[in-house]
Amino acid sequence: QVQLVESGGGLVQAGGSLRLSCAASGRTFSSYVMGWFRQAPGKEREFVSAVRWSDGNTYYANSVKGRFTITGDNAKNTVYLQMDSLKPEDTAIYYCGASVAGPLYRGRYWDTREYPSWGQGTQVTVSS
Repeated sequence: QVQLVESGGGLVQAGGSLRLSCAASGRTFSSYVMGWFRQAPGKEREFVSAVRWSDGNTYYANSVKGRFTITGDNAKNTVYLQMDSLKPEDTAIYYCGASVAGPLYRGRYWDTREYPSWGQGTQVTVSS
C-alpha cells in the first residue's frame, strides 16, 4: 500500500499560479504511474495529468495542456503539478493517485480505477 500526502493548494486569482506536491511513502516501488485528478462540487473526479515513473512520460487533459506541468522526483518519491494561467474553472479539490504496476496496470492513466491509492486532497480555489 502506498501512502500519499498532497500539499500546496490555496486561493489564487485568475491568471495566477500554484504548485501542488504529492509525497509518496510505503511500497512506492510498486507504483507505475502517478496521477493528478480533480473533483469540483457536484461533479465526478476527472483526470488532470499523469507521469510514468519508468520513463518520465507525461500525459495531460486537454483542458490543462499548455498551462499545467507535471514532474516527478524519484529520489524524493514526490510528484509536482505546476499550475499556471489558472482559471476559475480550475477550482476543485485536487487528488494525487498511485497506480498499480505490472500486469494489473492496463495503461488507462486517465481512469480512476487504475489508482488504488489516493491522498486526502488539497483545495484549489481560483477567483475571477
